[in-house]
Amino acid sequence: MEQHTSIEIDAPASRVWAVMRDVERWGEWTASVRSVTLLDDDLRVGARARVEQPRIPTTVWTVTDLTEGREFTWEARGPGTVTTGRHGVEATGPSTCRATLSIRHSGWAGAVVGRGYRSLTERYLAMEAAGLKARSEAAASDATT
Repeated sequence: MEQHTSIEIDAPASRVWAVMRDVERWGEWTASVRSVTLLDDDLRVGARARVEQPRIPTTVWTVTDLTEGREFTWEARGPGTVTTGRHGVEATGPSTCRATLSIRHSGWAGAVVGRGYRSLTERYLAMEAAGLKARSEAAASDATT
């Protein structure tokens, strides 16, 4: 089971990537995240992060793929389920881009977990996309003034 959202952002992809990649500051721009603490020194393949969110148990995510400037994927594992989060950005013009956020639940219990969290996941993806847009556009605006 997979859910995703995309949003157009009036900021360069490099700026959006910088905001997206700075996971320890996510709690500043989206109410769907209380805090993110990197358990390793940097966001890289193999790095782990403890994510605290409202209404979801605190979870440790492990980065499984990272293309600098473009996207990263991380996974959290629980009994019978693997939850995969993907965060990507692609340029649509010199100072515009599209961010895509997705969550996929797999494993023998993945469908049940996905259905149980479906509405909350949809709300959180929308909150994260809107927050990313607002933070990136404000930062892009600050950089040009």
